[in-house]
Amino acid sequence: MEPRRTTAALRCGPAGPGDHAHLADGGPWEEYLVLESARVDRILGGVLAAGLVFGLASARADVLPVVTDVEFQPLSAQVRRVVQTLDQLGQPLTPQSKERLNNAVDSADAAAAVKVFQEVLDPHCLIGVEINAESRVKAALGPAAPRLLQNGWCVFLVKVHNEAGVTAELVADSPNARPVYKQSTNGAEPKATVSAADVVQRWCDVSMFRDRPLTRTLSGLALEYRVVQIYSRDAGKREAKITFDVGQGTQDLGFRSDVDILFTSEPAVDVTLDVRDEEGNPTTASFIIRDRLGRVYPSQSRRLAPDFFFHPQIYRQTGETVPLSAGEFRVEFTRGPEYLVQTRTITVPRAKAHKESFKLERWIHMAAMNWFSGDHHVHAAGCAHYESPTEGVKPEDMWRQILGEDLDVGCVLSWGPCWYAQKQFFDGKLHPLSTPNNLMRYDVEVSGFPSSHAGHLCLLRLKEDDYPGTTRIEEWPSWDLPVLKWGKSQGAVVGFSHTGWGLKTSTDEIPTYEIPPFDGIGGNEYIVDVVHDAVDFLSTVDTPAPWELNIWYHTLNCGFRTKISGETDFPCIYGERVGLGRVYVKLPDGKLDFDRWCQGLKDGRSYVGDGRSHLIDFTVDDRAMGEEGSELKLPAPGTVKARVKAAAFLDPKPSEAAKIVRKRGLDEKPYWDLERARIGDSRKVAVEMIVNGLPVARREIEADGTIQPLEFDVPIKASSWVAFRILLSSHTNPVFVVVGDKPIRASRKSAEWCLKSVDQCWSQKEPAIRASEKDDARKAYDVARAAYRKIIDESPKE
Repeated sequence: MEPRRTTAALRCGPAGPGDHAHLADGGPWEEYLVLESARVDRILGGVLAAGLVFGLASARADVLPVVTDVEFQPLSAQVRRVVQTLDQLGQPLTPQSKERLNNAVDSADAAAAVKVFQEVLDPHCLIGVEINAESRVKAALGPAAPRLLQNGWCVFLVKVHNEAGVTAELVADSPNARPVYKQSTNGAEPKATVSAADVVQRWCDVSMFRDRPLTRTLSGLALEYRVVQIYSRDAGKREAKITFDVGQGTQDLGFRSDVDILFTSEPAVDVTLDVRDEEGNPTTASFIIRDRLGRVYPSQSRRLAPDFFFHPQIYRQTGETVPLSAGEFRVEFTRGPEYLVQTRTITVPRAKAHKESFKLERWIHMAAMNWFSGDHHVHAAGCAHYESPTEGVKPEDMWRQILGEDLDVGCVLSWGPCWYAQKQFFDGKLHPLSTPNNLMRYDVEVSGFPSSHAGHLCLLRLKEDDYPGTTRIEEWPSWDLPVLKWGKSQGAVVGFSHTGWGLKTSTDEIPTYEIPPFDGIGGNEYIVDVVHDAVDFLSTVDTPAPWELNIWYHTLNCGFRTKISGETDFPCIYGERVGLGRVYVKLPDGKLDFDRWCQGLKDGRSYVGDGRSHLIDFTVDDRAMGEEGSELKLPAPGTVKARVKAAAFLDPKPSEAAKIVRKRGLDEKPYWDLERARIGDSRKVAVEMIVNGLPVARREIEADGTIQPLEFDVPIKASSWVAFRILLSSHTNPVFVVVGDKPIRASRKSAEWCLKSVDQCWSQKEPAIRASEKDDARKAYDVARAAYRKIIDESPKE
């Protein structure tokens, strides 16, 4: 007959305070097994409870050997830490078990106490680990019932008999816990490394708990208990192989450090989400679901599309479900920067299904004012995406991201990584998933191509996505100007991506006359291509603002009229979410149309930013930004009236996270963030009026979400450009004030900067330009030099 043993119940899932299931101690072992077997039969027959009792003894598991050669005092301290850990994880021992342990600690009979510790804790041990005198590790199945919960974490104990006194970490590994994806290596044609069959087998997470109150490593004591946490993606019967070691080469021979366990994973509760916008209409939103320990659900490591493993959030629309275990969860929900971030606690009952409702709240609605948001630089492959089991994700997955972040327009750009797989989704049209209120289109970023060294290019509204005469990436031009001209020849709107890369300066001043290195992949060759009227826009918001704005301000001062746009470069520069950088384009009739939206971007009827501040309806006298060339003509010098409506939303006081952002350098992410514009600890931000690159007037506004009209009188002595900004959060495009039909020649020093920059750019780009293309490139650079020399001659001395 087996020795009498006491048992206690360890729960799976995110139990809330006071929400723990316990089983009373006592009763002969055989009687207990009979009763428990009958109880489990009843549960499996009808109750699908997320908080089922786990960690109970199984008649099929071996009884773990009793260890006697261990000193009582350090073991009692370790046992106390184990009890505290189980409390901390929300899966405590029963009061009866705790009482037995406490009594044993206070006992004068050390040998008996050591035995009691094992009687109480061994039934919760899924695995027993033995480390022999040669530090070889052997594992065996313990008595705890191998029951898991779908989309939930279960806690088990591991009994460690450490004959060698090893003080290394005890590591648990499992082939069934290996990644279900291979993150992108940015190859154009990556080899498949994770198959669909692999995904089926890789169904769990296995994690040894190493935080306080436990120690990270083994203590060296002959006996101690460790805590292992196991997550199941699936419901039903699942087998896992779990292997233990305490360092390289410590696994026992003959695979005895492995233990194969057949688990039963109970189904989670299907939680249906009812998601409504501010008007009560069904919509899609972002949800971050955490238990009280901060663990994210569903587990990020088991995610494949439509949920992204590199996101804590998931996106769900009304009627869709999330499988969760019973218990309490903290849910953070929102829908892009025009919405408030809300949090609430939900309690999932023990049931087959449950429903939760979420009502979103806006602080501003730009589309209702005919300003339509867009992010024209998001990717479905490369960077944070995986390249296996599939080469990136599908349009349906990107569509969910666009809807969940309230982007009116999302441009998914195929580029070097997985190019040949992803280009199947390009057809030169709006994607069929598009609706009247939200548009998605596939276009191209020229990145990972021979010209990339000169600056990555964003090509929107293409009709064809293969450069003439090419079938392979390697055959494309090795510098930018031919690609830009080809794009424009088919009616595309073209510009540079992540402008600031390669344009770093040692100062945060805007503008600065320091010559950047021109050694990156941002708007480097723009300094040449703008002279050839080949660039519609420079992309901003996703690189440091001083580096982006500096080159733009200098070329505006020379009389060029390139516009700025906003982008995220998701998931490369920013993987947090799409639309972190965005552009707002005004369509006066309120009808969303991709071609007209792109035209508005090209015309500069737009502003850029992080979506948390807005500068709308900018006019100079009667000329609106983006209308009639954004040009106001004056017969002679005079004073004009500049008007703009400004709005921003900050929390009344900066959070701790916001304070961290504000302390970061401007070359640290997030590059554009409204918190950087906060004045002290107030709720105010400054709206600046910019003339020829310099702030000439400033007005502070309360960032409380209200739209505030501002008006300035601006003396104009010579042809100039005028714009507004909330520095590091939003920036308008310019209105050009032309005096006496004279071109803008706002700064001789800017023209000199541009000329020197052409030389610097050539010194960096020329080596990577093919010999067959070098003569044409040299001529194009010479044209730029001549243009800037002419502008210098036409500019007044300063």
